[in-house]
Amino acid sequence: MEALIKPLSTKTSLMSEEIFDVCDETDRVIRQAPRSVVHANRWLHRSVHVFVFNSQGELLLQKRSASKDEDPLKYTSSASGHLHAGEDYDEAALRELDEELGIQAGVRRLTKFGATPETSYEHTVIYRADTDQAPTFLADEIETGGFYSLDAIDDWIARRPDDFSRCFVVLFRWLVEHLAESENPAS
Repeated sequence: MEALIKPLSTKTSLMSEEIFDVCDETDRVIRQAPRSVVHANRWLHRSVHVFVFNSQGELLLQKRSASKDEDPLKYTSSASGHLHAGEDYDEAALRELDEELGIQAGVRRLTKFGATPETSYEHTVIYRADTDQAPTFLADEIETGGFYSLDAIDDWIARRPDDFSRCFVVLFRWLVEHLAESENPAS
């Protein structure tokens, strides 16, 4: 189990056009470019997703705002976002948790996915946070959100997969499988 990462004490201000590290297939930085250029060219870049669980074992989902350029009005991970140029994954996870949800909590790194079309060409690290802090959704990022049991989310995805970002479905499937394996280590 990874060590708990302590939250940052300061917020990072957002730029009008974010600059991303562009990476190769091994996640080695090869240059920087503006967000719009990276997305238009489908260049490999970096992101984090934080799964926030409450003490009842429910997972917080957010519904992305209508103004998002990717997956507007789709449900996704509790908090997620791109890394700024030069930022590391752990810093980005804590920043996104604070910026999008107003939550200051420790996070644990769970796994890393390579950049593929299913992860929106992003090298993606998944984190977990456990807290009963009430989220305060960042209005220009998040339409709404709430806590749901994993079974309810699984049923929802089966019935209405288009309600969710494709990347979230991939990450959620991994999470459910990983949690099942950790509960049944002999299997």
